[in-house]
Amino acid sequence: MTESSQDEQVVDPAAPVAPDEAGEQDVPAPRPAEPPAEQPDTGDVLLEEQAAEEEVEDDLAVTQRAVAVLTEDLQRLQAEFVNYKRRVERDRELVRENATYAALAPIVEVLDTIDRAREHGELDPGFQTVADQLERTVERLGLSKFGAVGDAFDPTVHEALSHIGEDPEVSVTTCKVVAKAGYRIGDRVVRAAQVLVVDPATAPAE
Repeated sequence: MTESSQDEQVVDPAAPVAPDEAGEQDVPAPRPAEPPAEQPDTGDVLLEEQAAEEEVEDDLAVTQRAVAVLTEDLQRLQAEFVNYKRRVERDRELVRENATYAALAPIVEVLDTIDRAREHGELDPGFQTVADQLERTVERLGLSKFGAVGDAFDPTVHEALSHIGEDPEVSVTTCKVVAKAGYRIGDRVVRAAQVLVVDPATAPAE
């Protein structure tokens, strides 16, 4: 065998080719494809969605019940406040009426004196001015006068001092004489009118 034949190398066609002097790299072999991800079972997905929907519905029901309870509490508090406000207004009005009653009740006797003085004739001009001013003042404060001859007798506002017979011109028991006028503040009677009454004539017996 010659020297030249020893230097020759046999090249295997299947062997990888070494990089050349230019620095070229071997092309890597492609990686094997990964197996596809396992798909979840359709039944399991439906069950999970159903469970999620039921959970949302439960939360909604709880929220609705809480809102209903809060609404009832608010309505109750509002009703209690309205009732409290009405009581306060009623109590305030009652206090005002009681104060007015306490202040004006004693003046009724002074007004009686003025009435009796008028029955005896015209008042002195100076006294008349004072009397008129007093009557206007108490009327403005809510004290009103009632009771007149000819009024039908009403035991809630009249005090019958006496029956003085029968009168064919009346059909019900009637005030014939007013001894003292009555006074009221609003619907509250300060003093009942003191009157003498007559009854209607009784039919003659057959």
